[in-house]
Amino acid sequence: MPTRNSNVRHLVTPLIASLVFAFPGMAQVGFETQAGAAYVVDVGTDTVLFEKNPDASLPPASMSKLMTLLMLFESLRDNPNVTLDTRFGVSTKAREMGGSTMFLNERDRPTVEELIQGIIVQSGNDATVVVAEGLAGTEDAFARMMNDRAKALGMENSTFANASGWPDPNHRMSVKDLAFVAEHLIRDFPEYYGYFSQAEYPFDGRAPQNRFNRNPLLKLGIGADGLKTGHTQEAGYGLVGSAAQGNRRVIFVISGLPTAEARAEEAERVVSWAFRQFLETKLAEEGDLIAEAPVWMGNLQSVGLVVPKDVTFLNQAAFANDYTTEVVYRSPLQAPIAKGDEIGQLVITRTGLPDSRIPLVAERDVAQGGLIPRMRSATQVLYNRLAGEAKDLF
Repeated sequence: MPTRNSNVRHLVTPLIASLVFAFPGMAQVGFETQAGAAYVVDVGTDTVLFEKNPDASLPPASMSKLMTLLMLFESLRDNPNVTLDTRFGVSTKAREMGGSTMFLNERDRPTVEELIQGIIVQSGNDATVVVAEGLAGTEDAFARMMNDRAKALGMENSTFANASGWPDPNHRMSVKDLAFVAEHLIRDFPEYYGYFSQAEYPFDGRAPQNRFNRNPLLKLGIGADGLKTGHTQEAGYGLVGSAAQGNRRVIFVISGLPTAEARAEEAERVVSWAFRQFLETKLAEEGDLIAEAPVWMGNLQSVGLVVPKDVTFLNQAAFANDYTTEVVYRSPLQAPIAKGDEIGQLVITRTGLPDSRIPLVAERDVAQGGLIPRMRSATQVLYNRLAGEAKDLF
């Protein structure tokens, strides 16, 4: 069997064997965008379909309001004093915010639910300041909380100076980090995600011209249901979007487009490409035995490697059947081993896409062996070593 080194063993089992044609590079070959930065990921298989300047720290404009919403949703989950019916006061600073607003004033006491809709649908800068002050006392304190939370989440290319995305040299996010926040919102807060597809929100009838959701994809019938647009002179036009078709969901971020029209056209093109050019294949079901691995000093000589959940992966439609699989683990495995321990990986190599690595777990417990199994293991190792030395003589 092929080996990378003496401690690593690779197997291709008949269950998942396949012909492969290996081509280096990412799936973005054949797809181009005029966006300055872009990131597209298939959520179910965690496959990056396209990336362009994914880690560049860029002005995010109102797309960074997603981080403010994440902080608010986490407060709704974790803080019993914050509910959808909680009312926050409106400061003069909030009332004086420019750009897109809910037209709040100091006499207002909007509820958290009203503020959520004002941020998502109306892109209200004033609403974000109200949330920041309501949760942290001041917007500066809230920005520090945002930075701490971003660091805790592993967002390495984001820094925050305010809650709204108002232009500031210290307010930056990467498109990859924006997609990461979007996935958290979708996965962790399904009870609030419906607000992102809300077509309009005429808060108190004050701003009829600003009641419509700016997301250009919501009315196209392509499964789009979020999340947030953004625009400033420095940032250009951007969109954090998501769409679901069938069993698949795609999250994408585009940034740096020259016009709102270009943003709309590019967003639709990304969604069409992501769903049409990739096919999903089911490779194995939860509990399927993928390989057997030898065990050192155990009461059993080997243990089965199984998948802990159904295994599906994406491939480009043009290369749907071109992939190879490989089981990787350290050989021999050291007893004791507990059922469910991760002891290997199933590596799926595909044309033009990064490798997909699926954990493999132990099918059963393997206890440390007694005297006889330990002597048997030692004898086998000695035999293998002597056989290798004898082979080297010829």
